[in-house]
Amino acid sequence: MTPRGGVKSFAELGDAVGDKSTVDGSLPASLTPPRAGLSRTVPLKDLTGNPYNPRESLGDLDDLQSIADMQLQPAVAVTRAAFLQIYPEAAITARWVVILGNRRLAAAHKFGRVDLDIVVRDDLAKDRATLLTAVIAENVDRAGFDVIEEAKAVESLVAEFGSADGAAEHLHKSKTWVSHRRALLKLAPEIQEATRRGELAIREARTLARVPVEQQVHRWNAVRARNGNDPEGKSSGQGSDTSATRTREHGAQTLRAVTRAIRNFDADPHALAVALHSQLGDVGSKTLMSQLKKLTR
Repeated sequence: MTPRGGVKSFAELGDAVGDKSTVDGSLPASLTPPRAGLSRTVPLKDLTGNPYNPRESLGDLDDLQSIADMQLQPAVAVTRAAFLQIYPEAAITARWVVILGNRRLAAAHKFGRVDLDIVVRDDLAKDRATLLTAVIAENVDRAGFDVIEEAKAVESLVAEFGSADGAAEHLHKSKTWVSHRRALLKLAPEIQEATRRGELAIREARTLARVPVEQQVHRWNAVRARNGNDPEGKSSGQGSDTSATRTREHGAQTLRAVTRAIRNFDADPHALAVALHSQLGDVGSKTLMSQLKKLTR
């Protein structure tokens, strides 16, 4: 299907509502307020993305192209009134704000869907900390949510609670887990980007975070040179070594995504399909589908 929308970021997603919607959104909206927890179908023009989503990019939406014909899981939204209670400065005009499922909303715009199934959960907008916790908990278990985005989201939650201990307790994570994520924000921008791309292991990144920021890049380059990964590309075999390292790291990241998706299968089966396709590729995915069909006959 030819994409009909051009939404590429959460900022643009927030503008793609009302008269600015990329689809007609001509379905009539009910005047009856929905009961909390019940799924309902609403026009895209009545939905907007969460402007404070910790994910900085929508990423590649092609894996969600099937949403044009079928939506496997409803998005979670809160009413405009509930959202403005905790974010009165937000410029929200749509009836509902999508809290969990912003990529599904963007994919619906891009691939020509006119509506979206949502569950209204105003209880998530009790306060900023509760809303942010829900967003972090969902994104941490999803592929594509990079470690720096995760760190920034955790830092925001620490600010809301006033302490790292409070954030850890609310997230049901250890204090060490929270401390490790926050440490990544002490990295120089170049090293943060390398960590995003998987060129630097999180363990090594945390070690560098203990070094004064003005010395971090020099220390990182020195380590790379010792390992045969000359940052200037002058060491013999550097290209193949770097390529092999990136391949291994990418494979490890994909396997971790599959593991997370399996644990969260009941809540989000689509995430497992995406993770397996990323790991197996087109040919491997078709082979797996063939074997699954044999087992379910």
